[in-house]
Amino acid sequence: MASQASLLLQKQLRDLCKHPVAGFSAGLIDESNIFEWGVTIIGPPDTLYDGGYFNAIMSFPSNYPLSPPTVKFTSELWHPNVYPDGKVCISILHPPGDDPNGYELASERWSPVHTVESIVLSIISMLSSPNDESPANVEAAKEWRDKRDEFKKKVSRCVRKSQEML
Repeated sequence: MASQASLLLQKQLRDLCKHPVAGFSAGLIDESNIFEWGVTIIGPPDTLYDGGYFNAIMSFPSNYPLSPPTVKFTSELWHPNVYPDGKVCISILHPPGDDPNGYELASERWSPVHTVESIVLSIISMLSSPNDESPANVEAAKEWRDKRDEFKKKVSRCVRKSQEML
């Protein structure tokens, strides 16, 4: 199984190198480990994250694409759908099948048709429109809803910090 996952990831890496996608870059952290990628997401234009460069690690399981990778920001990011430790919480990264909590449809969860590109594009979309219905970061979700100015200040600080790391 791991060799199939490895071959698929090598293909996706080659495709991204041949046809880069606007808004992010991705590559191996260590050339000897195809299962761990470094990703840099450029804050989407016309959003609070505009101008930021946010780094993350995408870790793939040995049974990829049957199971989803995990994505964890290593750059500070204030967002309702990012846990305080940086882990991204979006539906397509949740295990396939029915949601035991009943919040998501099976069709919204992980499916083997997803690629590195579709995952990162979903994260970029998440930056553009946070989902405060089932937040990973409750404090950020409350600020997003009730204290938008405070939320904007924290995001601006994260954007500035990310620019200093370049």
